[in-house]
Amino acid sequence: MKNFIVLMFLGFVLISCDNDKSKVMNHVVNSEIGYDFSDEGEKRTLVAGPMSNVEVWEKYIKAHNERDFETIMNMNADDFKARGPKGEYIVGSDAHKEFLMEWFEANSPIWNPKYFIANDLMTKEGELRQWVTSGHDLTLSVDGNQVNVFQIHDALIVDGKVQEFMVHERVKGEGE
Repeated sequence: MKNFIVLMFLGFVLISCDNDKSKVMNHVVNSEIGYDFSDEGEKRTLVAGPMSNVEVWEKYIKAHNERDFETIMNMNADDFKARGPKGEYIVGSDAHKEFLMEWFEANSPIWNPKYFIANDLMTKEGELRQWVTSGHDLTLSVDGNQVNVFQIHDALIVDGKVQEFMVHERVKGEGE
């Protein structure tokens, strides 16, 4: 009888220690991670989103660091738009490319990613919105001086394309 109890205990321990990644990932994908408010003030639940959207945004940032305009343009959705940290509003891939060419030439930006968070929300109309929020150290060369900023990006990913993103930034303090 004692051996039976020991065997049952060991079996229970082994089963409870099962850390099958697919089970963990299924749990995470369905987990509430917070909420946001619509423009009308409606509180909407945010849930963990798919890592495939993080991969899209990582590739997009990499293409910016490599000045790979072809990849950037191919990753933009047909109705692409972007909002920059200084009030810039860019509509369409052609305007985006023009902006980036001038900005890259004047500032030589290099992003160093710090985090990526995929999050989904469902609107009351039943529209699924899949966002990636990311944080990056950004090094700029402005008039020969190095400027270090921290940026937060919110990117709407639709069918593997970047439909829209917003950039928020602050200049980093000395020693950061």
